[in-house]
Amino acid sequence: MLELQDLKQTRFYQEAFGDGIEQGIEQGIEQGIEQGINLQKLKTIPLLQDLGLTPQQISERLELTLETVLNYLAQQQQ
Repeated sequence: MLELQDLKQTRFYQEAFGDGIEQGIEQGIEQGIEQGINLQKLKTIPLLQDLGLTPQQISERLELTLETVLNYLAQQQQ
């Protein structure tokens, strides 16, 4: 009977496992970049508000939902 250890030594398993790791790393990098971009957008909200932009204008300029902008501004006032 084929055991797990035997399966792990097959070329198919090793290639599939390697592909899975590579795909996981790529997804992690993409998510990290996206989170960094979103964080920077959030940090820009008060600056744009200081320039006189309304929450609606800020959401349009930063391509964020109005709800996200309003929630961030509410958190900053606490």
